[in-house]
Amino acid sequence: MNKPLYNYFTNDHHRIEGLLEKATENVNEIKEDLYHQFRIGLLKHIKMEEKILFPAAQKANGDMPIPLAAKLRLDHGALTALMVVPPTPDVIKVIKHVLEKHDLLEEEPGGMYDICENLTQSETQSILEQLEQVTEVPVHPHNKADYALGAAKRALERAGFDYDAIIAD
Repeated sequence: MNKPLYNYFTNDHHRIEGLLEKATENVNEIKEDLYHQFRIGLLKHIKMEEKILFPAAQKANGDMPIPLAAKLRLDHGALTALMVVPPTPDVIKVIKHVLEKHDLLEEEPGGMYDICENLTQSETQSILEQLEQVTEVPVHPHNKADYALGAAKRALERAGFDYDAIIAD
């Protein structure tokens, strides 16, 4: 079956995760330029889902929210909060864990991308055109303050993740 939206977003997942892998080959010596590209790519990807894909699917669903969207939005909040803090080995481990779980919810058969693809079939070309117009999200320097990590941990909790348990595993 032809799945242009599914392919668009899963290919972007692979691109973003490739940047993260290259940036963190040695987790004790993060390649800041590649990590910066990862941050920009991840935040733009989240923006595309939140501003274009999820609303299009909800509209096509008779303006009824897609149940999985609420969980994915919590994940997006957690990932966005993790982009604020410096990329320590612990933070990188948590980011990779969340991305693995999150991407599965979107990519698995019957996941969010399949749901969106099925609901928006008549709008696919328009959605792809809108996605191509999405601009990058401005990225600020990392916030090293303790409260920034605390905020990220709380965002993770809301999304069902335990920062300390992930790094202890």
